[in-house]
Amino acid sequence: MSTVAPPPPAPEPPTKGRLVRATLAALGLAAVVLVTVVLPAEYGVDPLGTGEALGLVVLSDPVGGGEIPVRSDGLTAQSTSYAIDQVHFDLEPGDEVEYKYRLAAGAAMLYAWSATGPVRSEMHSEGDGARAGTAEFFEVEEASLGRNGSYVAPFPGVHGWYWVNQGEGPVTVTLHASGFFDKALEYHPPDGPVLRRIESTPADRPDGAGADPGR
Repeated sequence: MSTVAPPPPAPEPPTKGRLVRATLAALGLAAVVLVTVVLPAEYGVDPLGTGEALGLVVLSDPVGGGEIPVRSDGLTAQSTSYAIDQVHFDLEPGDEVEYKYRLAAGAAMLYAWSATGPVRSEMHSEGDGARAGTAEFFEVEEASLGRNGSYVAPFPGVHGWYWVNQGEGPVTVTLHASGFFDKALEYHPPDGPVLRRIESTPADRPDGAGADPGR
């Protein structure tokens, strides 16, 4: 004959002493958080020095008469949004092209270009007022399939790349760039430069797409 086990005994209700101890422990933990975190961060009161050690005092009591100290380097504010550009060039053997953006001194851009075959590339700039035929060179590659980087214009002028296909077959060069420019100059020697307006910005294209790659 099977027997049914008796139900387990009901847990004893907490005693008044246990409730008091639990309450005191919770209050003690809250006091520790108050003294070590809340007071330094919110009120600038740091009796134990933990707020300074954790970097919390600056939130409530910044140095310098209530103002947070601000560095003067590392950031260059601009009055307009940055532009986005994407373009490609089909180069037959011996063909060459230059593509340069107009940048003010201190203006920055990010870039990435790639080629379907090795090309000679030069990254150079021509400053406003510079003697015709002169340029400042920043990078020269005899045979490259692409480069990526960032650039800050050291002077106002046109800044960009020269590519020439020295191979025996056709090559396509594709450039992606984002920066504080609004126009580009495109050269196909022996023809003179052609002005290209760059009007695509993040606000204009919320889908994140670049300019027309078939331009």
